[in-house]
Order: sequence, then structure tokens, then C-alpha cells
Amino acid sequence: RLRQRVVSNPYSLAPPRWEIDPAFNLHYHVRWANLGGAGTSGDVLALAEPIAMQSFDKARPLWELTVVEGLAHGAAALVAKIHHTVTDGVGGVQLLLELFDLERDPEPTGDLPSPPSGRVLNQRERFRAALLHELQRRHALALHATGGFVELARDPLDGARRTVDTTLSALRIAHPTTRPMSPLLEAKSLNVRFHRFDRRLADFRAAARSIEATVNDVYVTGLCRGLARWHALHGLPLPTLRMGMPVNVALARGWFEKTGADARHGANQFLPTRLEVPLDAPDLASHVHDVGRRIRAQRDEPALGLVEPIAAVLSRLPRVVLTNLFTGVLRGQDFLASNVPGAPVPLYLAGSEMTAMAVFGPLSGTALNITLFSHCENVHIGVSHDPEAIPDGDALTSCLEHGIDEVLTLGRPTPPSKAKARRRPRA
Repeated sequence: RLRQRVVSNPYSLAPPRWEIDPAFNLHYHVRWANLGGAGTSGDVLALAEPIAMQSFDKARPLWELTVVEGLAHGAAALVAKIHHTVTDGVGGVQLLLELFDLERDPEPTGDLPSPPSGRVLNQRERFRAALLHELQRRHALALHATGGFVELARDPLDGARRTVDTTLSALRIAHPTTRPMSPLLEAKSLNVRFHRFDRRLADFRAAARSIEATVNDVYVTGLCRGLARWHALHGLPLPTLRMGMPVNVALARGWFEKTGADARHGANQFLPTRLEVPLDAPDLASHVHDVGRRIRAQRDEPALGLVEPIAAVLSRLPRVVLTNLFTGVLRGQDFLASNVPGAPVPLYLAGSEMTAMAVFGPLSGTALNITLFSHCENVHIGVSHDPEAIPDGDALTSCLEHGIDEVLTLGRPTPPSKAKARRRPRA
């Protein structure tokens, strides 16, 4: 995939396709930079911001890697920019495991495999490939629909009930929301700023274990409480915000296992979901449970299985119509949140250990995207935000840290009360 480019054809019936770049140039995709200055991690983020704001050259494969030298204490950094069509967060971890070593001085692995062969197709070949793609897609959808009709004939009542449930679910998911719930997160621009902070993974696990929740429940609740604190700082307390969160397709009601759609999607195996989350609650544990209950309810929506056939239909629309449609939907979200499990073991590159990794997700029409990435025993949280809506990025990050730390207190042992700690006097 990293040697392929996306090629569209105005005369094609099918969506754009992947083709091997016959003039692939590694020198273009891997760049080198010397940081200069104090060489701090903040300087690296300042270097990465304009890289993130630049568009890809669509005539080439959609990724760039910048090796940054000159950090303090002889360290270096890698700034990797990968288009979301290439892979999602989980696929990105798989790419990392190919790039990095599992030990500091590994044994040589031998010669590299030969480069993949490919050539530029002519118009006739592209049209033929597009026609074959369309026939295969319609055949797969027909098989899926036929299976549904057979199940409906076997059990009409259950089939009718599931049809009603799916219809109601589709109405909930497709409910139009073109404006965020927070007026503070409404402004949009083409700019982005990065912030990051770290925590211990063991603290997240302890907090989740103490109230029988998940690490993701603890993480999202911490973000909610942090955003509540930031809104209060601006004199605008809000009860709820609308959050976008990707859900792994393996959890989507088993639909993808039945149709094999996960194999057709390649490395992108997630579905975008949208839900309203409470920003605060008097009891911390009940807040975590409420957030987790809402996330699971959204993940179990029956209509998530309709995303693939609907996307296939929408992909035929003109680009201007499609862009305006999705931009309008995404703009109704207040923030995006992702949770990506990273490598649980140390990783090395050229004999140096990777000490930290922060992932910064695309804003995708919102003003704020927060991504948790775990590596070994640490959690790295990357904050991407639009400075037009959030000019005080440092204050926002501080509030998010406070919210996370507040929820992590659930995993800490409760100190004994003074009455129990006081020794009873002897008779």
C-alpha cells in the first residue's frame, strides 16, 4: 500500500482505485530535518504542525516521514503523516511493527523482497476493471440481501422486528446535526495545533478495575470532566457534548463477519459513530458507568451494518455534493476521541529505543480531536485542536489533564479515616 497511489477516472463507474506508482521515489517520502533551538518535544510538535496542515500530493503515495535530529540529550524524533485511506490506528500499529525492531541489535533478516511490479492502466483497462468491480459489489450485496430474505421467510415476526429496530437505529444515526452543542467549538479554520501529555497505563487499569469498567470508559469520562472544567473556565457550563468515536468493525453486530466486508476494507476497519456524552455527574463512578453505557449502546446500533452499502451508493455522487454532505454532518460534532492500543513491548530503530509516541488524529470538520495511544506501560495522549475555536490550547490541555487525573483517583486506595487510624488508649 505504501507504494500505491489513488487514481480516479472521470469515466469510471467505480470509486478511485489503488495502483502501483511506477515512479516511486523513496527520497520524496522520507525527509530529514535538524531541529535546532532547545530541542524539546514542544519544538518537535511545532515542526509537525505545518507538516500536518499541508495537503498530500495525490499523484504520489499518500504518506510522508520526516526524521528529526538535534533533540536534547542526543535524541531524535520521527514525524509520520499517513492518509486515513491507507490505514486506521490499528493498522498504523501494524506498520510500526514492520518499521521498528523488537530488540536493540537484531540479527540481519536477509535481503528485502523485490519491489511490487505495476504499470499505469489505459482508459480501456480502467473501464474494464471498474465494470468488474461494480459487478462484484452488486453480487456481494445481492447475496447479503438474499440471505436476509431467507431469514425473514423462516421467521417473519423476528425478521419484522429486526427490520423495525434497524430502521429506528438508522434514524438515530442519520439524525442531522450541523452545529456543535458548544458555541466555543463552532469556529473552524485550516490551522491545527498540537499538545500532548503522558500517564501510566497501570493507573487507567486500576481505576477501571475498581468499578468494573473499561479503560476506554475511564479515558472518555476524564475527557468529559476536563471539557466541563474548560467550559466553566469560559463561563459557559454545559451538561452534554456531542462526541465522535471510531468503533472497530468486529464489534458491529457481527455483520462484517457474515459478509466478509472486513477483508474488502483492507487496513481501514472502523466505523464512525456519534453520541452525546454527559460532561459531569455528582458521583465519579456513576459518571464512568453512564459514559460506558452510552458508548456500548452506540456500538451496538443495528444500523451500523448499513454503513458499507450506504457508502457504496454515496461514493457515486459528485465530489462537491459528497464533500458538502459529509462536512455538514461532521461539523455537528463537538470533539472526536480515539483509543488505540499500541505495542506492549519495547521497540527499537537503528539501535535506539522508542521512548514515547503521540498520535494526532485529523480534525475532520471538528475543532478538537483527542487520541490515546498506549505503549508498554505508558499512555500518551495527543490533542489536536483548531486555534480559531480554541486559542488557549495550553489551558484546554491542562483541564484535560485535570479531568483524567480526577477519574484516575478511583484506582487509588482510600486513606483510612482519622477515627480508624487513631490508636485506642490502653485501659
